[in-house]
Amino acid sequence: MTAERCRSTADPAEPLSDAELLIGLVVSPSLSAVLGPEVTTSVRKILVQRYPGVRWQLKMAEDRLVDPPTETLDLLEAARNRVLEENWDLAVVLTEIPLKTGRRPVLTQLSPVHGVGLVSVPTLGAVRVRQKVQETTVHVVGQLLGYDAEDLNAQRDLARRAHQLATDLDERPDDNVVQFTARVLSGNVRLLLGMIRANQPWVFVARLSRALVVAAATGMLTLVASDLWVLAMAYGPVRLVLLAVMAIGAVSATLILGADLWERPRRRAQREQVILFNLATTATVAIGVVVFYLVLFILSWVGALLLIDEQVLAGVAGHPVNALDYAKISWLTASLATMGGALGAGLEDEDVVRAAAYTRSST
Repeated sequence: MTAERCRSTADPAEPLSDAELLIGLVVSPSLSAVLGPEVTTSVRKILVQRYPGVRWQLKMAEDRLVDPPTETLDLLEAARNRVLEENWDLAVVLTEIPLKTGRRPVLTQLSPVHGVGLVSVPTLGAVRVRQKVQETTVHVVGQLLGYDAEDLNAQRDLARRAHQLATDLDERPDDNVVQFTARVLSGNVRLLLGMIRANQPWVFVARLSRALVVAAATGMLTLVASDLWVLAMAYGPVRLVLLAVMAIGAVSATLILGADLWERPRRRAQREQVILFNLATTATVAIGVVVFYLVLFILSWVGALLLIDEQVLAGVAGHPVNALDYAKISWLTASLATMGGALGAGLEDEDVVRAAAYTRSST
C-alpha cells in the first residue's frame, strides 16, 4: 500500500495508526440483495472494535470470480488474481458455492499465503444471515493475519503484521533479485511468520497419501538390509546430516516445482507480495517435509528396535552395539525413505498438492 493511499483514505474519527489495511470484499451477485449495500460499513465497524490497532478500509466488488460447478482451489486462485490486480492487501469472498473438504461441507476455506478467505454463505443457514456473514468475515480476516485469541500479545502482533502487510518497500533501481528478496524478508518477518503459522505446515504432508505410502514402504524395505546397518554405523554425523538435508530438499523441490507452487509477478508493483507468497509457500512445504522426516525417523527407530536383533546387529558390526548405533540406522533409513517420498510426491495430483499447501478449512 502506498503512503498516498494511506493519507487519502484515513478516517479522522479514528485514532492514528501506522497500519491501514485495504480489504477487498468480493460478493457474488446473487448474494448482493441478501447482504445489502451496507455490508462493508458493518464489517468495518466490527473490525475497528475487535482489532483497534489497525485502520481498516474495505472495498466491495460484485463478482462471482468463477462459474459453478468449480473446485475450491480455482475460486481461491481467482480471488488471488483479483488481489494482485486491485492491489488489495487481503480479500474475503462471499460466495453461494458450497465449500467442501473431501465430502464434508465447511463454512470457510482459507489460504493465508494467498491472503484470501472464502465464506460459503448458504452454510450459515437462513436466520440472521447478515449478522452471521459480518461476524464470519471479521473472524476470517483475523485468521488470515494469524490472530490467536489465547495469546496475550495477540492484538499487538496482529497490528504489527498488518503494518508490514500494508507497507510497501522503497523502490531501489539498483537492487537485484537477491537483494530485493533479502529486504522483503527482513522487513516482513512477523508477517511471514504469521502467514506460515496460519497455514499450519505441520499437517501439510499428512494430506499427501501417496508420498506417505511410498516413503513408508521404502523405509521398511531398507531397514532390514544388513548393508544399510554397516553404512549407517560407519557414517559420521556430518554425512548423516547432509543426507537428511538432501532428502528434505529433494522432496520440497519436487512438490514446489511439480505442482507449480512458485508464483511470478506480472507487474513490478506486485513483486513484494509475490516474493512474500513464495517465501511463505517454500517455508510451509519445507517445515511440512521436516515434520514428515521426523515422523519417519521415529517410526524407523521403533521398527529397528522391533526388527533388528541386537546380537545379529553386533555380529554384522563386529562390535557391541548401543543406542547410538540404532539411532544412526534409523536416521539413514529416514533419509532414504524421505528420498522415496520424493517419488511419491511426484505421483501426487497437482491440485492435491496445491490444496495441501494453500488451504485450511473450518466447519
